[in-house]
Amino acid sequence: MLFVALPWGISQAAAATVTVDVNLASRPTNTVIPSQALGAAVDGQDRGVSSAIFRPATLAAMRSVGLQPLSYRLRTELGIAVWHWNPRGRWSDPDHACGYWTSDNRVLDPIAISHGYRLPRRGNTIDQAENNGYSHLADGDLATFWKSNPYLDHRYTGEDDARHPQWLIADLGKRQAVNAIRIVWGVPYAKRYRVQYWDGEDPEYPDEYPPGSWRNFTMGVVLEAQGGDVTLRLTTKPVKVRFVRVLMNAASGTAPAGSSDIRDGLGYAIREVYLGRLEQGVLRDVIRHGTRRDHQTLFFVSSTDPWHRASDFDPTIEQPGIDQVFASGLTNDLPVLLPVGVLYDTPANGANLLSYVRRRGYSVRRVEIGEEPDGQYVAPEDYGALYLQVADALRAVDPGVELGGPSFQSLPPDPMMAWTGHDDIEDRPWLTRLLAYLQERGRSRDLAFLSFEWYPFDEICMPPGRHLPQGPSLLAEALDQLRRQGLPPSIPLLMTEYGYSVFATQAEVDLPGALFNADAVGQFLTLGGAATYLYGYEPSPLEREPTCETWGNNTLFLSDDRRRIRARTATYHGAWLLARQWVGAADQPHYVYSGHPDRTGNGAALISAYPILRPDGSWSVLLINKDPKRKWIVRIRFTGINGDGVEFLHAPADLYQFSAAQYRWRAAGAQSHPTRDRPPAHTSWSGAGVMTVGLPAWSLSVVRGQGPFPPKVN
Repeated sequence: MLFVALPWGISQAAAATVTVDVNLASRPTNTVIPSQALGAAVDGQDRGVSSAIFRPATLAAMRSVGLQPLSYRLRTELGIAVWHWNPRGRWSDPDHACGYWTSDNRVLDPIAISHGYRLPRRGNTIDQAENNGYSHLADGDLATFWKSNPYLDHRYTGEDDARHPQWLIADLGKRQAVNAIRIVWGVPYAKRYRVQYWDGEDPEYPDEYPPGSWRNFTMGVVLEAQGGDVTLRLTTKPVKVRFVRVLMNAASGTAPAGSSDIRDGLGYAIREVYLGRLEQGVLRDVIRHGTRRDHQTLFFVSSTDPWHRASDFDPTIEQPGIDQVFASGLTNDLPVLLPVGVLYDTPANGANLLSYVRRRGYSVRRVEIGEEPDGQYVAPEDYGALYLQVADALRAVDPGVELGGPSFQSLPPDPMMAWTGHDDIEDRPWLTRLLAYLQERGRSRDLAFLSFEWYPFDEICMPPGRHLPQGPSLLAEALDQLRRQGLPPSIPLLMTEYGYSVFATQAEVDLPGALFNADAVGQFLTLGGAATYLYGYEPSPLEREPTCETWGNNTLFLSDDRRRIRARTATYHGAWLLARQWVGAADQPHYVYSGHPDRTGNGAALISAYPILRPDGSWSVLLINKDPKRKWIVRIRFTGINGDGVEFLHAPADLYQFSAAQYRWRAAGAQSHPTRDRPPAHTSWSGAGVMTVGLPAWSLSVVRGQGPFPPKVN
C-alpha cells in the first residue's frame, strides 16, 4: 500500500475508505495537450511594478512552476480607460492632442511598458479596476459630460438606433420621494427618451439582477425633445423610488460647433442630472454631486465614448509592454491569448495591435475581444455590435485569427435584460441574447471560443476551505448553463482566469487555495474545457479586504511591496504538481476520463479524482482530499474491460503528495507567512497486490501507475 502518515497536529481519526471507478467502456471525456491546456495569466499592475516583476530571477521563478501557454489580461478594459498599447501613435485631432487614439503598428524600439488613459466622458461611478474615478453625470461641473459610445450609432452598426438604446441609472441609495428630473443635455442629445423607475426588489448593485421591471413615470415619456436644460415633472404626486433610469432611443445626430469628426455627433451627451421633488417651481435635488466616488450618487451607464486627451494619461496603472512579455520567456514560444479593447477602445487600435505582433513574428492564435462586459452593465446586443466591428478590423489584418470572448466576469447568475437593455427585448440570459444577435446577422462563426473567469466564492470571512466541497458541482452547473443557454458544443471553452475568490482571503495562500485550483482545473478539463489560465502568476504582497480580518491574494509567490519573492505559496506547489507530475509530455495528447468516487459516506463530495492516460501509456490520477480532519484511503478501479472485467491500478507506481506535512500557514495579519514550505513529497512502490493510496487531510496527490489500456481512446 502507498501510505502517507497523517500530518502533525491532526487528530488520529479513523480513516475512511473510498473506491474511485474509471469506466473504460466509454470514450474519454476530453483529449488535452498540456502546452495548450495548462497556462497562466499576466495582468496590468501598479506604477513601477512591471519592471520589478520582469527581472531575470523573478521570471525564472515564475517559469519553474511549469505552466505553459500565456494569457495577457487587459486591466484598462476594466478601469474605463483606453489602452495605448504602443506609446507612439496618432490622435484623430493631432493639433489638440485629443480625440480617438490609434497606436502605431510600425516596428521601432521595443515596447517595455504601456498605459491607459482615463475617459473624460465617463458616466459610471464605479469601475472594476482601481475604482478611483467618478461619473461626470453628477460631478457638479456643467463643463464636463457623459457621452455614449458613437460606435453604437447606425452609421457603424448598420442597424436602427432603437436596436441599441442607451441609458443611465441613478441609484439613490434608498427609496426617496421623486416627482421631477432636471437634465442638462450636451450635444448630441436625445430626441426621444423615457424616464423610468424600478418596480421590484432593490438590490445592492444592479449586477445582482433582481426580479422586477422598469415602469415609465406617468409623465416621463418625451417624444420630441430639443435638448438644452430641461426640468421635467414626472408625476403629479411624488413616488418613493431608489433606482431611476433615463432610456434614450433616438439621437439628434448633431455635433458641437467646430467639430470635424463624425463621431462627435453620434450617441447621447448629458452634462448633469438632478432628481427630486418639484416644489413651487424649485427642484429639491436628492442627487449628491461631487468629484469623488464616495461623494456622489452612484450612476451606471450603458456605454462610454472612448474620446480622450493626452492629459488623461493615467500613471497609476501600467500594462507590461508587448515586446517585454514576448521577450520574457513566459510565453514558452507558444501562442499567446492576446486581448483587444472593445468597450473603451476603437476597432482600428485593436487591428494595429494584431498587425504589430504579426510584423514582430510573435505567435498569437487567439484574440480575446473585451473583458467582463457582463460585469459592466453592458447589453449583450451592444457588446455584439462592438464585437463585430472589432472582428472585421482584425480579420482585415489576419483572416485566419481565432476570435472570441467575452471573458464573463462570472457565470451564474446570468445578467437579465431588465438592467441591460430596453423593454421590448424578451427577458433572456445574457449569453442567449448575444448568440441570437450574432446568429441574426449570420455571424455565429465569428465567436470561435467562449471565455470566462472563475472566482466562485464571495463569502471570504468564513473559515478557509469551508466552500471546497461545493467547487466541482458549482462549475459543472455553470458549464451546463452555458449549454442550456444555446452555446454549441463545438465552441471551445477557455477559463481565462481562475482562483478561490476575487477578494483577498487566507484560503488563497493556504492549502484550500491549492486544492480549489486543482479541483477547478481537473473538473473543467473532465467536462471538455479547452484551456485554463491560472491568475496570480506574478509575485504579490498580501492584501486584506475591509470587511474581513483575513489576509491573502491569488498568487504563486508571496512578495514584499517591491515584488521581491519572500516565499512560495500553496498555489505554487499545487500548480507545479499538475504541470510537472499529473501530465506528461507537454506537446502530446492526454486522454481524460471521469473518476467516480463511490457514493458511500461523504466520499463523493470530499474526494475528487481526475484520471488521465498519459502518452507513455501510464495512468496518472489527481486525487484531492477536501476533508480538513480525516485521512481517506483510496483505491483506483478500472471497469468496463471486456464486458464485466475489473482491474486495479498497480505497480510500478509513483506518488507525489502535498499536505500539511509540507506546508503550514501562520496567520499574523500583514506579517502572515508560511512556516513550512516544502515541495510535494515523492515515494515509489513496486510491490504486488491491489494498490491503495492514503490521502492526508486537506491534500493533493498524484499517483502514477500501470493499468489497462482503454479500447476507445481514438
